[in-house]
Amino acid sequence: MKVRIAILILTLGFSAARGQQTASGEPAENQIDSLYLEDQFYVGLSYNLLLDRPEGVSQNNLSYGILFGFIKDMPINRERTLAIGVGLGYGVNSYYSNLRALRNGDDYQYAVLSSADSYKRNKIETHLIELPVQFRWRNSTPTDYSFWRIYAGFKLGYVVGSRSKFVTSEFKDSFYNTDTENFRYGLTLNVGYNTINFHVYYGLNNLFESGVQGPGDGDLNMIPLRVGLMFYIL
Repeated sequence: MKVRIAILILTLGFSAARGQQTASGEPAENQIDSLYLEDQFYVGLSYNLLLDRPEGVSQNNLSYGILFGFIKDMPINRERTLAIGVGLGYGVNSYYSNLRALRNGDDYQYAVLSSADSYKRNKIETHLIELPVQFRWRNSTPTDYSFWRIYAGFKLGYVVGSRSKFVTSEFKDSFYNTDTENFRYGLTLNVGYNTINFHVYYGLNNLFESGVQGPGDGDLNMIPLRVGLMFYIL
């Protein structure tokens, strides 16, 4: 009886060992994934700039951006060093400046705060659903997880909420702002090696809707520019 049990155990063990081998006879742990994908989850941090500011408007404090999401990596060559990436993400962007938004019913006005005005914070903040599209080049291999990458493309976005906030030591004024441009689009570039990747986004349309009156005689035609770091996760 013991001999039969031993033979059965050896037989099952041999069968399991064979099941862990590939058609080429290599153990599963030694297999090379020739169909690997790269950089499908991302998290980014940025410093936000506003270009073409009206005269007298300046930025202050730390205008920051936070973004994260998922990108479907679709290689287009045999070596898998070229790919198209299409994704879905979420972004929060704050712009601190001395340009204060004032609400009057359903209308908004904008005024430049002077150095004599005492306030702690003044910002406009946007929340976006984003759709990044990238053409991707990298010199990765199935076994090398540290590689150079250049990902260039564009990003579409839709603002799901904008808020203006003005804070002094005595009171706070905060409200949802509806005259920002909801549909966003711009160019993107991500360049780096391994963990550290430089990220830039250049907006191709204005932060505010067309015709929004600035503090002077002209319209508010400020363009967002965001620079920072991008971190990718397989």
